[in-house]
Amino acid sequence: MSLALKQVFNKDRTFRPKRKFEPGTQRFELHKKAQASLNAGLDLKQAVQLPHGENLHDWVAVHVVDFFNRINLIYGTISDSCTDQSCPIMSGGPKYEYRWQDEHRYKKPTAVSAPKYMSLLMDWIEVQINNEDIFPTNVGTPFPKTFMQVAKKILSRLFRVFVHVYIHHFDRVSQMGAEAHVNTCYKHFYYFVTEFSLIDQKELDPLKEMTLRMCH
Repeated sequence: MSLALKQVFNKDRTFRPKRKFEPGTQRFELHKKAQASLNAGLDLKQAVQLPHGENLHDWVAVHVVDFFNRINLIYGTISDSCTDQSCPIMSGGPKYEYRWQDEHRYKKPTAVSAPKYMSLLMDWIEVQINNEDIFPTNVGTPFPKTFMQVAKKILSRLFRVFVHVYIHHFDRVSQMGAEAHVNTCYKHFYYFVTEFSLIDQKELDPLKEMTLRMCH
């Protein structure tokens, strides 16, 4: 890995603060288990499978936080070339435009630039994953009934970051020598969301051809 790339993927160079798992908690142990299977070079398709005896909600929570951190990092690597001028709308090619909507300021789907969308998205996810009522950190505290619904929404919106990066900024990714890293992260994400049916097929369409080539 080149020095420039090492700086880019240096753990401190996240786009924003990371949500960490507290050592000693069940979630921390699961996070270690997920990391260990990846580090052991386990096939990504197998690595995403729910370990025997583990709770699905815990497994999904660990991965949502992990993907949030990693996709943040990927966007951070190209964010200098994703500006209001270069990307006035958040899109994935001419066929797909993503509008922002939330419970507060943007009650209706609103067209915003790609960097604005990314900023709103990362802030919104951060609020969700740091909300104890949605992502409880204490072992034994049950997940709310709405947990999977929120997790699916977070993941489908994170997928849009991949769409924008691959379609509009892949030359920048290649230029930085980060192609293999981004591809591996994408494959891991894709296998995970399809293993547990967490994203509608329709949402996955913008990268369908690339995915067929990459994830047989």
